[in-house]
Amino acid sequence: MATTVRRAVLTLPAAPLGPENPLPGLRPLDEQHVVDERSRERLPRDMARQVGYEPLRTLLPVRVLDGYGRERRETDFDAIVIENDRLRATVLPGLGGRVHSLLHKPSERELLYRNPVFQPADFALNGAWFSGGLEWNIGATGHTTLSCAPLHAAIVPAPDGGDMVRLWEWERLRDLPFQVDLWLPADSDFLYVGVRIRNPHERTVPTYWWSNIAVPEDEGTRVLAPADEAWHFGYERSLRRVPVPDSHGDGVDRTYPLRGEHPADYFYEVPREARKWIASLDAGGQGLVQTSTDELRGRKLFLWGAGRGGRRWQQWLTEPGTPGYAEMQAGLARTQLEHVPLEAGAEFSWLEAYGPLAADPGAVHGADWPAARAEAEARLEEALPRARVDAAYEAWRPYADHEPGESLATGSGWGALEVLRAGVKLPGTPFGEATLGEPQEPWLELLRTGTFPSPGEVAPPGPSLVAPHWRDMLETAPAEPLTEYHLGVAQWHAGDVAQAVRSWERGLQVTRSRWPLLRCLAVADRDAGNAGRAADHYAEAFEDLCRERGEGEAWAAATAALGREAIAALLAAGRTDAARGVWQGLPPALRASGRFRLADAQLLAAEGDKEGARAVFDAGFEVPDLREGAEILGEVWAAVSDEPLPDAYDYRMRPAAAE
Repeated sequence: MATTVRRAVLTLPAAPLGPENPLPGLRPLDEQHVVDERSRERLPRDMARQVGYEPLRTLLPVRVLDGYGRERRETDFDAIVIENDRLRATVLPGLGGRVHSLLHKPSERELLYRNPVFQPADFALNGAWFSGGLEWNIGATGHTTLSCAPLHAAIVPAPDGGDMVRLWEWERLRDLPFQVDLWLPADSDFLYVGVRIRNPHERTVPTYWWSNIAVPEDEGTRVLAPADEAWHFGYERSLRRVPVPDSHGDGVDRTYPLRGEHPADYFYEVPREARKWIASLDAGGQGLVQTSTDELRGRKLFLWGAGRGGRRWQQWLTEPGTPGYAEMQAGLARTQLEHVPLEAGAEFSWLEAYGPLAADPGAVHGADWPAARAEAEARLEEALPRARVDAAYEAWRPYADHEPGESLATGSGWGALEVLRAGVKLPGTPFGEATLGEPQEPWLELLRTGTFPSPGEVAPPGPSLVAPHWRDMLETAPAEPLTEYHLGVAQWHAGDVAQAVRSWERGLQVTRSRWPLLRCLAVADRDAGNAGRAADHYAEAFEDLCRERGEGEAWAAATAALGREAIAALLAAGRTDAARGVWQGLPPALRASGRFRLADAQLLAAEGDKEGARAVFDAGFEVPDLREGAEILGEVWAAVSDEPLPDAYDYRMRPAAAE
C-alpha cells in the first residue's frame, strides 16, 4: 500500500487537565536533575561547563498545570495516523505531538509502551505530564512544558514524493521555534523523523533536546547502546562515570531495567565516531531500535527499577495490571543535565529513525557485553544501513522549508505574536495571525499602542511575557497596576530582584486587587530568607483573594494554588494557627481533596495531634500532583509514626542511605 496520512480519534480513559495555575512561575518546580558542586568538579570540562550553562531560574513565561485529578472518564483525542504496509504510527498533536503507538504490522507487535490511559502527573517542567509513547522534549532539563499542549500540524511533501506530517511550535522557555517532520517511505520498516530547532535571535540561546522513547519491559528486556561506560545519575544529585554493564561493581547487570532496585539514569558515553543508536530487545531478541545522524549524540536508559518506590510510580502513571516500561532516550548532549549553546541565526537539525529489530537472543543476552552490542549493531546495519540514514537526512533538508499544505491541528498563538513583533521569516513553519487568541490580546495591544490594557472585570491576571523586548515595552507603558505587576514579573525573570520588588510595591499603592502583587512579594521574601515577612505577605494575600474571589475555574485554581503556598509559608514561619486559618478558609470541596488532606496531616502534626495526623493517612488520600521524587509523604509519616511507610505512600526514588 502507498503511505497514507489521515485524521482519527483515539478514545482513552482520561483525567481532565483542569485549568492553568494563575500564579506566575517565579521559581522552577522542584527539579530532581540537579548536580551538586562537588560532583560537578569531577566532570570533564566541557560537560561541567554545559551542566552549569543557564539553568532555569523561573518557569516564565509558561504557566504551571496542576489542576488535574485522578478520576478518569472516556475521552476523545484528535489523532493523526501515518501508515504504510509495514508500520502504523499514531500521533497526538494536542498532547505535544506524542507518538502514542508504533505498530509493526507484519508481526503485529507494538514497538512502544502504549499507555492505556491518559493520567497526568507532576513530572513536566510545568507540572502535567503523562507516560508512554515517543515524546519530543525541548526547552530545559526535564520533560517539556509542551507535554500536554497542542502543536501545529499539517501535511507537507515528503522527500520520496509521498506525504509527511509536520509538527511545529514556538518553545517559550528559550524562545525557539522548532519542527518535527514524520514520514514513512513506501515499504519501509522505519519511521523517519526530521527535527530542526532554529534561533531567530541576535544572541546565543541555551538549547536542549531529548527524544524520549517508552518501551515495554519485563524480566527479559535488555537495553543496548554502543558504549562501555555511562554517566550514572541516581537522584542523589551526583553524576559519576561507571562501567557498562556492571555499573556498580555488584555483579548486577543494569542494562536489564528490572534488575536495578531504584530509579536511575544511565547516560551512555558513546564514542564520537560510533554510529548513534539504542535498542530495547526482549528475551527472544525482538524489540525497537532508534538510530540517528550524528548531531544527536547522547543516548540514555532510564529505569524505574524493581523497588517499591519505582513500582509505585509506575502504577501511579497508569492503571492496575498494566505492564511496566523503561525509557530509552536520545539527545543533543551527553547527559540531560546539560544545555548546548545555539548561536544567533543558527540551527540544529538531524534525522532519527525508529523501527523493529530482530537479533540472535543468545548473543544479545550473553555475558559478553561487546558481543551483545556487536550483534545488535550488525542486525541494525542490515535492516537500515548508516549510510541510508545519512542519505535520508540530506534528502529531507530541502523539504524542511516547504510550506505546509492541509492543516491537521492548531497550536498556540504565541508564535504568531513573536513573528508579528520581530518580523522574522521562518520558511516551513508559519505562525499565522489567525492563530492569535484571547491570551495574546493584551500583549498585541501593548505592541500596537504602547499601553497594556486594564482588565474589564476583576479576575486573576493573565499570563506574563518576560523576554527583553516585552520588558522594554512594559517599562515605557503607562504605570497602571496591572502593568506594574507584569513588569515586576519580567524584571524578576531577568534577575533584577530589587526592581521587581519596587514595581510590585508601586502597584500595591494604586490597586484594589492586592493579592497577586502580595504573593509575588511573598516569593521574593522567601527567596531572601525572610520567612516571617513572607508569611505576612502570604496571609494578607490569601485574605484579599477570599474577599474578592468570584466564580469560575480561574478563581478556584487561584484559591487552591495560593492556599497551598500560604499554608507552607506559614508553617515554615512557625505560625501554625494562621496556617490552620488558611486551611479553614478554603472551600469544603478543596479541603476534602488529596492535596489539602496532606496539608491537614501536616497541620495536625504541627499542632501536636499525631493521632489525628495518623488518622488522615489511615483514612487514605491521594495527592494528584505529587512531584516526581517528592519525599513529603514519607517525611510527614515519619513525624507521626514509627512504623514503616505504607506501600500506598511510598514514592521514594533514592536509596534509604541517601535520604
